[in-house]
This record gives sequence, C-alpha cells and structure tokens, in this order.
Amino acid sequence: QVQLVESGGGLVQAEGSLRLSCAASGITFSSTAVNWYRQAPGKLREWVAIINSDGSTNYDGSVKGRFAISRDNAKNIVYLQMNSLSPEDTGVYYCKIRRFNRDYWGQGTQVTVSS
Repeated sequence: QVQLVESGGGLVQAEGSLRLSCAASGITFSSTAVNWYRQAPGKLREWVAIINSDGSTNYDGSVKGRFAISRDNAKNIVYLQMNSLSPEDTGVYYCKIRRFNRDYWGQGTQVTVSS
C-alpha cells in the first residue's frame, strides 16, 4: 500500500547543486514526518535530514547550511535541495517514513559528485 519513490539523482560536479524528490503513494504526507538518509559505498547508512508534520526541520551537521528539506503536501512530495556538493556527498539517497511502528523505505537514488 505505502510506496516511496526517490528521483532526481545523477552525476554532478563539485560545488554543483541537485534536487532530490520523494514521492509517496498510499499515504497522506501531511501528517507524516519524512527523513532522508544516505549510504556511501562501504559505509553505514547515515541520517541526513527530517521534516516533521508541522514543517519543522533538522539536519545532520555535515549538511547543515548546504541542504534544505521541504515538502509539498498537495503533491505528496518531499524534496531535498542539495547545494555546494562535494565528493563526500556521493552515495545512494533514501527517504523513509514510520507508520504504525513500521519503517517504509524507497528504493534509493544515486548521487555522484565528481571533483
């Protein structure tokens, strides 16, 4: 029933920008907190950002000031605007929600930042 689909990843040069999207179906986003995570090759998955149902946001220190999470409740989409990208930002980016004590993940979208 619940499905999350990430998109917008790709290859970008250092200092460039990219906007990721997380589109949901089978759930109303407006009442749900949405998280972004990322996983670099050979590394653990790490939390990146959250946007709560009230619109408040929090970020990991490594992306604070460079990334911005936002939501369009009418379209059931959450965005992650990524600016000033560096090769350290390379990885697969996932969105995640938690409903009824169950986590739902998207399939991920690849982001590659070249030097």
